[in-house]
Amino acid sequence: MKIVKRILKFVFALIGLLVLIGIITLWIDSSGTNYLKINKNESGSNNSYLIKNVNVIPMNQDTVLVDKMVYIKDGIIEKIADTIEVNGIEIFDAENKYLTPGLIDMHVHVWDRYELGLYLSNGVTAVRNLWGMPMHLRIKEDVVEENIFAPSFFTTGPKLTGSEFIGDDNLNLLNPSEAKDKVISYKERGYDFIKTYYGLDKEIFDAVIEQAKISELDIVAHPSQKVPFSYHLNTQIKSIEHTEEIVQQPLQFDLDTIKLQPIIDSISKSKHTRYCPTITVFHNIYQMMMNDSILNSEYLEYMNPLIKKTDSKKQFERWFNAKQKDPSIVERIKKQHDFHIAIVKKLHEAGVTIICGTDAGIGVTLPGFSIHKELAFYKEAGLSNYEVLKTATVNASQTHAMMNQLGTIEEGKIANLLLVDDSPLVDLSSLQTPTYVFVKGRKLNRENLDSFNEKSKNRKNLVATALRYLENLVIEK
Repeated sequence: MKIVKRILKFVFALIGLLVLIGIITLWIDSSGTNYLKINKNESGSNNSYLIKNVNVIPMNQDTVLVDKMVYIKDGIIEKIADTIEVNGIEIFDAENKYLTPGLIDMHVHVWDRYELGLYLSNGVTAVRNLWGMPMHLRIKEDVVEENIFAPSFFTTGPKLTGSEFIGDDNLNLLNPSEAKDKVISYKERGYDFIKTYYGLDKEIFDAVIEQAKISELDIVAHPSQKVPFSYHLNTQIKSIEHTEEIVQQPLQFDLDTIKLQPIIDSISKSKHTRYCPTITVFHNIYQMMMNDSILNSEYLEYMNPLIKKTDSKKQFERWFNAKQKDPSIVERIKKQHDFHIAIVKKLHEAGVTIICGTDAGIGVTLPGFSIHKELAFYKEAGLSNYEVLKTATVNASQTHAMMNQLGTIEEGKIANLLLVDDSPLVDLSSLQTPTYVFVKGRKLNRENLDSFNEKSKNRKNLVATALRYLENLVIEK
């Protein structure tokens, strides 16, 4: 009996030690992103001032408002005019640069807070996270409370799938009753949207849609192969993700523009449906096959270390091995990517609203940096610079009611803004390194933004990320 008690005592002590080590590890990782904290008593936290000598690209119309003044009060755009007189306010000289709405990435997977700085550095001032976990609710709370410099943060709950197990990254639903309970739970806990995923059958999908409508939660759909593609045109579903899903499901990998047209027409007729292409993440398959050393490249030094060690490596090995077995697969992937560009072109021509999303945070698709590749692909698809910029501003902000205060430079809107040297209506590359980024009116200069990049480079938080993922498995499963 004494031996049993000693063993139990040892086990409890070991568990306690592991818990303590875990807490310390998470605390150290949290301390590593203290540079994002907002000290509201310091200079630089000011969110009220007057911008003068600025050319405004409002994005509610295709124009430039030349040499204006913009008054920002408590993080909100108060007034835009030729002349504004306000006493006792800081005056910021924009030196004839261009003011645009901040960019919005509508399809990301956030793994740590370092990534929040990477988004800001690249001009992304709002993100829609599509793989919700408990840690994202904590990030959202800190963003809402304005405790940290971060993009406006919106998140779905966990990815919902059917009863078939396709990975521990999904929440398996076994019946309609459970589906409804999960939707109710996610609403109560503070998730913003529902993410439906591969593997949902009609009965369970119907339950999710029904409860989402009752709970007033928008749905974001990664198409399920268990229902017809047209099923995702339901009015409760606000956006459909991934051009490759059109290729894989209704087209069955037949890259035929004639067969594509009826699909485009059906999406167009739904009127409310927005499409999020995420062309970049698929194109990165091609990049992996063309660059055998991509995992060791400087490019990936900004990726979360756990993702780099697991998902990035797994994806690279999959496509590297596929190329070794059949070299012709490289050309097949390139052809499919080109077909994705054609899909975007046809969607745009049919009047479908396109919203910009990258699928950043998985594979080798970097947070922040990848949005500029995505926008370039839309340009390649035939959109004008103004139409490209709409996908990551006004189009994105109009997808969900809770995002309507973003996306344009108008009186009453949140001051999530970029100040860039040249007009992106002429040169989209001007968005890549904004001179200033404004987050709810608080401005970050290029030095601040570059430091965010440096601090995230080769970060050592693999264990901390694993612990947060373990927390997700314990709570959500």
